[in-house]
Amino acid sequence: MTDGVGTAGGTARSGGEPEPTESLRTFGEVVKVFRKRALLTQEQFAPRVQYSVPTVASIEQGRRFPPLPFVERSEIVLDAFGAIRAAAKHLSRRPGIASWFQQWARLEAEAINLYTYECRLLPGLLQSESYARALFLNQLPMLDDEQIERQLAARMERQQLLRERINTDYSFILEEGLFLRRTGGTQVTREAIDHILELAELRNVAVQIMPQIRESHAGLHGPIRLLETPDHRWFGYSEGQECGQLHTDPAVVSMLQMRYARMRSQAHTPEDSVSLLRQMRGAL
Repeated sequence: MTDGVGTAGGTARSGGEPEPTESLRTFGEVVKVFRKRALLTQEQFAPRVQYSVPTVASIEQGRRFPPLPFVERSEIVLDAFGAIRAAAKHLSRRPGIASWFQQWARLEAEAINLYTYECRLLPGLLQSESYARALFLNQLPMLDDEQIERQLAARMERQQLLRERINTDYSFILEEGLFLRRTGGTQVTREAIDHILELAELRNVAVQIMPQIRESHAGLHGPIRLLETPDHRWFGYSEGQECGQLHTDPAVVSMLQMRYARMRSQAHTPEDSVSLLRQMRGAL
């Protein structure tokens, strides 16, 4: 399974490292103290660090890991004497996200282009709450209720990227078989399709369905993840059952880009994909 735990969303597995709830709260308090010292409200502070007010609020409340640009901009805007940078150095993990997914998650939060091909499970950024919960309930070793809720919260929080980063282009290619499998049952599949149809209406989100029957397929080597950073560097990422690998070698990244580009031409168009999803939804 993918994105950090076998559940296509980068959450921490049972028995993993302790979550840094206190360190996140401490960082948030440091930012809040310096913001108030500067006599700025969240509404005044947010545009100065180029993040939304909800994002600033989530960081100050210790519910969201601060991206590196937020740390740097906050330090400068609030003239924090290095205190914000120092507090950020103690943030080693994001709550509910597996250790091997951390680096990709940080890059993902700032990407200007993010491309995902998935043939195993719906990607974490597209999962409905009921679909994600079904995955966590079926995870082995089994998770307790607290772990499930923590990981589910992390999954839903991560999805805010699609709506908050409106200038980021998100492209998803999904195998038709992901919906035919009916993970979690018929009702969960209906909700998953409805959720994806809603997200596909966003101008920065394109969803394409790869036909179940396809004689020529550039994705036979498995899932592909690609992103472009604000300084126009491209990275790739691949994940096994309990590990993940960031690809920085330009030759490897170029190969993944070639495969993804070919799949875009092999999959249904975004418009036809939406029609197919509606047909599958009606057939359930």
